[in-house]
Amino acid sequence: MKEIEILKEINKGAQTGIDGLNYTIEKVEDSNLKSLLNTEKESYKNIYDRSKELLKQDNAHSESVSTMQKAMSWMGIQLNTLTDTSSSKIAEILIQGNDMGVVKGIKLLNNMQFEDKQIQNLLQDFVRLQQKNIDDLKKYL
Repeated sequence: MKEIEILKEINKGAQTGIDGLNYTIEKVEDSNLKSLLNTEKESYKNIYDRSKELLKQDNAHSESVSTMQKAMSWMGIQLNTLTDTSSSKIAEILIQGNDMGVVKGIKLLNNMQFEDKQIQNLLQDFVRLQQKNIDDLKKYL
């Protein structure tokens, strides 16, 4: 995978995180969890903005998450919280999503030789963000 493709994946991953949190926050009743999720959303926005800026520097464009992917994400959250909107259930769903991102990011970091250290650093930051999210959400299980 080329570095520019990784950058686009980071951008889409951050965008997906923002969308997922938007769909989830409206279901949260616990004010502390809601505050945490809003903070996480801001962190995803930071990663998204940084990736977009790096794409612009490389004369590349970000690829929007497709309407179908957004619909599938929304539907998955709706189905998973249909009978249980507890903080524990919401934390579980979000931990699973973050975990997928961590695994994908670590695989890329372990199997790529990065020429552009800005992209490598951004990917490392994205993985760290998702690991932090997992740690922060564990107390709600």
